[in-house]
Amino acid sequence: MIAPDHELPISSQAKLLNISRGTVYYLPKPASSKDLAIMRHIDELHLQHPTMGARMLRDQLNRQGFKVGRRHVSTLMKKMGIVPLSCQKNTSAKHPGHKIYPYLLRAMKIDRANQVWALDTTYIPMAKGFVYLTAVIDWASRKVLAAKVAITLEACHAVEVLEEAYQKHGYPQIVNVDQGSQFTAEAFVSLVTQSGAQISMDGKGYWRDNVFIERLWKTLKYDHVYLHAYESVADARSKILEFLAWYNTQRPHSSLDRMTPDEMYFKILPPALKAA
Repeated sequence: MIAPDHELPISSQAKLLNISRGTVYYLPKPASSKDLAIMRHIDELHLQHPTMGARMLRDQLNRQGFKVGRRHVSTLMKKMGIVPLSCQKNTSAKHPGHKIYPYLLRAMKIDRANQVWALDTTYIPMAKGFVYLTAVIDWASRKVLAAKVAITLEACHAVEVLEEAYQKHGYPQIVNVDQGSQFTAEAFVSLVTQSGAQISMDGKGYWRDNVFIERLWKTLKYDHVYLHAYESVADARSKILEFLAWYNTQRPHSSLDRMTPDEMYFKILPPALKAA
């Protein structure tokens, strides 16, 4: 994005992109091996006990032999994109200037493919380091429509995943996401609304609002991620996408009458879309 050899000085380029000049020169410090080990355990604990906040996670980590304080746990949780689940509303502030949309799925009957899509991003540990996985699934069939492995939580990755799903599967009626800044960003919101779809956003800390993609993360991590030590981003990307392809075509679900996501998706796809 920033071109050092451009006729415009770097300070002017940074101003046009609405970022500070210091950001251009900033080199991120990789997480230490100790922090990576702690983050791996936080990820596992969060899957098992999603209501645990920084204090409880600290206590659990201390019992496992990790000498870590609450503030450091909180910092790592933010880096991982993890938020404890809670029944309390407004437990954290939204991104300044980003609009939050209402949750539209409560009491809605969802029984057609491409009626509702859901997006989310999750933390993926590697042998040395970590990445983020963003995916979009069809709510009724659980089919993973598109996915991307990236090294940041920027909105551009959510945009690319949704664009890929549009290209392959058409457009949904509703896109459901959480209140993460990558999903409230103007670029993502515009992509959804310009397609004619509505945006639905989870209530803060309401795990039921996006339950099916949360179940996908749990299956992916326990059946695959925790069994592999990815050597690189490319290795993680290749193996995760291979697993998701298997999940779509080979893994039956009891809630889908023992059909796979692919089988259910095409069964409940409206006839007009099948013909297209």
